[in-house]
Amino acid sequence: MDGVLLALRLALFGIFGLAGIGKLLDLEGSKKAVKGFGVPEGLSGTLGVLLPVVEIAVALGFLFVGISWYSAIGGLVLLAGFIGGMAWQMAKGNAPDCHCFGQIHSEPVSAKSLIRNVAFAVPAIVLVVFGPNAQGINLAAGVVDMQLILGIISIGLVVAVLLYLKRISDQQAVIIRRIDLLETIFREGQPIERSNAGNPEDALPIGTPFPDFKLPNLGGRIFAFDHLLGEAKPILFFFVGPNCVPCGVLLPEIEAWQAELKDRVKFVFISSGTADENISKFGDTTVTPILLQEKREVAEFVNARWTPTALFVGADGLIASRPAVGDNAIRDLVEKIKAENLTAEFVYIANGNGPAPNVTPKIGEEAPEFTLDDLDGKKISKRDLHGKKTLVTFWSTTCPHCANMMEELKAWEKVRTASDPELIVFSDGEVEVHRNLALDSTLVLDAGYKTAEKFGMFGTPSAVLVNEDGKIVSETAVGAPNIWALIGKRKLNES
Repeated sequence: MDGVLLALRLALFGIFGLAGIGKLLDLEGSKKAVKGFGVPEGLSGTLGVLLPVVEIAVALGFLFVGISWYSAIGGLVLLAGFIGGMAWQMAKGNAPDCHCFGQIHSEPVSAKSLIRNVAFAVPAIVLVVFGPNAQGINLAAGVVDMQLILGIISIGLVVAVLLYLKRISDQQAVIIRRIDLLETIFREGQPIERSNAGNPEDALPIGTPFPDFKLPNLGGRIFAFDHLLGEAKPILFFFVGPNCVPCGVLLPEIEAWQAELKDRVKFVFISSGTADENISKFGDTTVTPILLQEKREVAEFVNARWTPTALFVGADGLIASRPAVGDNAIRDLVEKIKAENLTAEFVYIANGNGPAPNVTPKIGEEAPEFTLDDLDGKKISKRDLHGKKTLVTFWSTTCPHCANMMEELKAWEKVRTASDPELIVFSDGEVEVHRNLALDSTLVLDAGYKTAEKFGMFGTPSAVLVNEDGKIVSETAVGAPNIWALIGKRKLNES
């Protein structure tokens, strides 16, 4: 029995040691994983570093018979925490990255990872039950059977070889992706035309209505955007093309993501070219529907001008992420979607593209407190934003882009319907200068743009949408085209 107990200790030593070392090799991933399990941001950084240190300490304790029992208790506490956290996230419909073995191996939380941790807990329970005085053979006493030592060394060598092969495989995958990218750019010596592609960092603000469309699938059946929304699930759009090599390389991963998220997210391909070209490229894929644009009009509208690009759209039909351009950005977006509570009131993914990638949107936050005078001296405050949807716009009389937009605003005032948001304009400068704008909507003077900063504004003209409850429901829209798109006034054929 002593040999069995030693084997259990060595197994737990390997499990916790591997987990701790793997996390230490990827501390940023460890911090991110801890945050994904619901730990507050202020605590997740510290806990993400402390966790692998504790795991390694627990692992080392299993080598010494005098403290092995205490390590078994510590390991059991850790595993119970992992099991409880996984079960809680699964019950909420979330699938954060478990980061179980850090850089060595990681995967989204699932029944598989939950069962694995329960299995790891069994030897720890056995050691705890046997008590502090019955922990098996003492490695330090020198009485371990030579065959057992050789077996342990052999197992260690096999694990090391497997890890080394995995590292080589990962490096090869990176090389293959780079080769595919080069083939895309210089296929048959001809560079792919990107003259009208624009900047891949361009993005419509989160909270913008996705454009209504009617597009045929590969069999000619017409799909409308409203039809897709009828499934009451968020949609992950992939903008692809029949001549896109990286799209084909990424296809197996997309199919795997779809299988994993099929109950939570709808997957849709939007491509270009002919049906035959796309059947040749994507005919065997499980991702449906594959919709065909006539002139890339949908892709142009949402600034998905490069392939592959992915864009997340909420079940309410509003854009809920920035464009993820390229395979690595798409992988990052999908991992964030897996970890997101898709049933929350405000669902959005603040991925790395967009005009201000380092600025966290204020979506879901209360509009800031303010009290300012309008042009007639009337006090306007946060309370005036309640009870109606409002487009909060920030302006400057010295901004030529603002001047160009003013006539459009006046024209909109004349035709605005009851379903359109109210308009309130914040600006700075002399009262008379603003009176000469002859704007019918509320205009308040915000000296030094102090209120603008609280709303998260940068640049003019810019705007956010505030809902009837006084909460910000969009990312900052900068520039007239983005502002009009934000309130659904930019049409698909105007892109």
